Amino acid sequence: METQVAERNYWAPAFALAWREIVRFARQRSRVVGALGTPVVFWLLIGSGLGRSFQPAGQTEQVGYLEYFFPGTIMLVVMFTAIFCMISVIEDRREGFMQAVLASPAQRLAIVFGKVAGSTVLATAQGLLFLLLAPLSGVPLTLLSFFGVAGMLLLVALGLSGFGLLMAWPLDSTQGFHAVMNLLLMPMWFLSGALFPASGAASWIAWLVHLNPLTYGLAAIRHVMYGDAAARIAGDLPSPVLSVCVSVGFAVLTLALSVRVVSRRN
Repeated sequence: METQVAERNYWAPAFALAWREIVRFARQRSRVVGALGTPVVFWLLIGSGLGRSFQPAGQTEQVGYLEYFFPGTIMLVVMFTAIFCMISVIEDRREGFMQAVLASPAQRLAIVFGKVAGSTVLATAQGLLFLLLAPLSGVPLTLLSFFGVAGMLLLVALGLSGFGLLMAWPLDSTQGFHAVMNLLLMPMWFLSGALFPASGAASWIAWLVHLNPLTYGLAAIRHVMYGDAAARIAGDLPSPVLSVCVSVGFAVLTLALSVRVVSRRN
């Protein structure tokens, strides 16, 4: 009986919070357009603007910049959706909903799982929608590579959602959350290899690229898309095994820290 009660206090609240996150996102069309539309504009403007004037160093095969920039734009889609879904943590606290959840029998772990699961599903779905544009950029896409990229997007979204929850939980201002996220996330994205490979950058920039966990998620996506040709197209990349391992480690670390922060009794 106690086991059944514990399971009910975990799975039911977790599913309810995740589903609430998805429904809220779907009803706010501006968020859907912003999360997907902004990266598309970035991809078209930056990719088209730099296409003829910039060739990333480290490439041994000629590739259009729109094609090179495409995986990085997918990462941007996932990052925007996963992180800004966590604004709901601050909004729920302001509206009193989060206090009611915390006062309920729901386990703190269920709260983390529900919020992160909803954000992860949304971010992965948005990334896959953008992935359907791959043929327009010249990126080869097969059924196998589609599911491979989907798996990596799920892993990256999980890590970013945990990171977003970790940052949002102590804050009480959406403006402060935006400021912190822009300060941390945009440099992480710039230094992930989305815009340029580490092999073509200054040595200190290259070190920052290699220390950035998003570098490995993006590298894994490139490996899935291009297979053995990934390094020739995108320059010096971490190995597929290392990329997946670091991505898993980042997701586990952010989730563990989120559980610890949420479990604190104030």
